[in-house]
Amino acid sequence: MGSLAGSMSFISPLPVTKMYKVLLFISLMCVMGCSKADRAAIFAIGSKHRITLYSGGIAVRSWVSSGKIENEDRSDGYYFQDDATGKLIRVSGQILIEQE
Repeated sequence: MGSLAGSMSFISPLPVTKMYKVLLFISLMCVMGCSKADRAAIFAIGSKHRITLYSGGIAVRSWVSSGKIENEDRSDGYYFQDDATGKLIRVSGQILIEQE
């Protein structure tokens, strides 16, 4: 029986260091092909956001999401889980969404 490092060469056609470089190159190419806004959106997934509801230009309600915020299908609304209560919140109208 060989060592684990010796058996890795049978699993992968590329040495581990070369495979790492190939994956790193592919990852960098994907990230570099995105705009700064696209990258910010990708890295914001799963992080907390503050959602503020406005009426007549005045903030009337505010929540912090526990993670991802989703768009409603065929609607101008959003839904998310409130971090404080754990409840599902659905909102539409004048909304400001900011990453915490």
